[in-house]
Amino acid sequence: MFWTEEVARRVSGPQIVNDSKTPSGRVHVGALRGVIIHDAVFRALQEHGVPARYLFGVDDYDPLDEIPAGQAEHFTPFLGAPLCNVPAPPGSHASDVAEHFIGEFFAVFAELGVRTEQYRMRDVYRSGRFNEAIDTILQHAAVVRRIYREVSGSKRAENWYPFQVICERCGRVGTTEVTAYEGGEVVYTCRPDLVTWARGCEYRGKVSPFDGRGKLPWKLEWTAKWKVLGVTIEGAGKDHNTKGGSRDVGAACLREIFGQAPPTNIPYEFFLVGGAKMSSSRGVGVSAREVATLLPAEVLRFLMIRTKPNQPVNFAADEKNITKLFSDFDRTHWRSYHDPKVTEDEKHAYLLSEVQPEGDFYEANFQLVLALLQLPHLLDLEGEVAKRKGAPLTDVELRHLQRRVATAAHWLEFYASEDEKIVLQQTLPSAARGLRPTQVAFLHRLALALESAAWDEDALQQCIFAVARLTPIEQPQAFQAVYLALLARDSGPKAGNLLAFLDRNFVTTRLRELPYGLTEFWTESGITREQFEAWTAEHKSGITAIDAELALAADTQAVGVIEFKVTLNEGKTHMKRVLFETFDGVGDFQERAAAYIQALVKDGLPIAAVPPLKP
Repeated sequence: MFWTEEVARRVSGPQIVNDSKTPSGRVHVGALRGVIIHDAVFRALQEHGVPARYLFGVDDYDPLDEIPAGQAEHFTPFLGAPLCNVPAPPGSHASDVAEHFIGEFFAVFAELGVRTEQYRMRDVYRSGRFNEAIDTILQHAAVVRRIYREVSGSKRAENWYPFQVICERCGRVGTTEVTAYEGGEVVYTCRPDLVTWARGCEYRGKVSPFDGRGKLPWKLEWTAKWKVLGVTIEGAGKDHNTKGGSRDVGAACLREIFGQAPPTNIPYEFFLVGGAKMSSSRGVGVSAREVATLLPAEVLRFLMIRTKPNQPVNFAADEKNITKLFSDFDRTHWRSYHDPKVTEDEKHAYLLSEVQPEGDFYEANFQLVLALLQLPHLLDLEGEVAKRKGAPLTDVELRHLQRRVATAAHWLEFYASEDEKIVLQQTLPSAARGLRPTQVAFLHRLALALESAAWDEDALQQCIFAVARLTPIEQPQAFQAVYLALLARDSGPKAGNLLAFLDRNFVTTRLRELPYGLTEFWTESGITREQFEAWTAEHKSGITAIDAELALAADTQAVGVIEFKVTLNEGKTHMKRVLFETFDGVGDFQERAAAYIQALVKDGLPIAAVPPLKP
């Protein structure tokens, strides 16, 4: 059962899903995980016919407690003030810093198809909606202190009250401490030493806590939200869900003060960028805006949704990871419509990744798009993709192609290292001169096979695999040789695609440029008689035919081989080269090779008659 289904089946009756964000800086992409998790649950509820709302709060009454990256001069004087009272950075058209940062975040929501009912805590407090909850919590201050002590091990002074006044003199909320609640008013001090990141003005006063004159500490604010807004489902990140953490404290306060059960929880792990947790105020990591610009909306949603919430998501925008992400998405997309063995989890992962339902359509391979974009002689990218589809692109397909082209161009400009970029080398790269003899021999054999191969990506890809088996060479070493010879790098786009974009004569000429010695090649690729016998014993039931050829190294005639072409019942032919290095002349080599082949035939291997020595 997909994780959204598990949540949907745990609840009954109308549901209110809630999430929120403190806009203290440019919002990092990690914050989108909670947004999309809650959106996926909201959609699942709707699919099940459950009446549901999705609320999203802007915690703009929180104090400015850190300086947004690189903006110390502007923000330092406002440390400790509510975010909604802090001017936006110079050049911004927003009314305040909270609106400046949340506006960009909400624009990403729209692109991702996330539809929420948005509220701002400044409005909640100033409208009086929290007045009754504030009064009740302050009346139960002793209960709150006990819960802090018992649940989280945090001891508070007997005169500590869970409320923060906006100082009447300096306007800071992060530096005030309430020590009494009497007659509908709180007694407070704006302390210079309460926190390390802001200095209070030492003002002492007495004021009503209602109608926006202050705020609850965020753990109690969480409790009040659940109570006042009627929240029934709200998850939180790993840091809030530790034993005795803020979630436990808020839930305990809701039970004991208001007599209500806490909302259904969805604990979720961190979203990591290159293995590191991010901080928006420190500018660490990648912003939600930047990643939403890089990835198409459905791929970004897929990245967040396919992994269970209790498992971390680690994203890196290098070539290997971004191409794998697109490949995983495309595979899930295709299986959802064409594979009868597709799992329900895969279907849910894809359908919940859609911004809006679009049905089945042809999706251009991202690695192909990335390669096409970097080969300047290929001007008709749309035509190349349509050719691979086998029909003109529909409007939906064209729109998705354009988005992938934009992603590829953005990645190349802002994320790709020089080593990751595809540059077709006009002359043989110096890096190719370090190829092993077997790799060079493979390139020569591939060049010969390509002279008559069908010049399309699938046929070319299969040709490479076939020549690798007949060299023989391990597939990774074979593909590395192709990439080094053409691109001066160890890896690249699907090799069949790459070759299909290039001129046949250019490719075959390039692959033959490096010389190699037959003795070195045979010595490196050859195996002993014992190794060959062990291999044939392992595959004996699947062997349908064996052809053998004898050959001597022309350069020294000190090395001879029997080249066995072994065909298996799967239809693939493999080369096994058995090495002879000690013999007395041509006649002795032929005699010994023939005797060895005859012995194999007696053992039941289907080898044709002993062949003559190959010239």
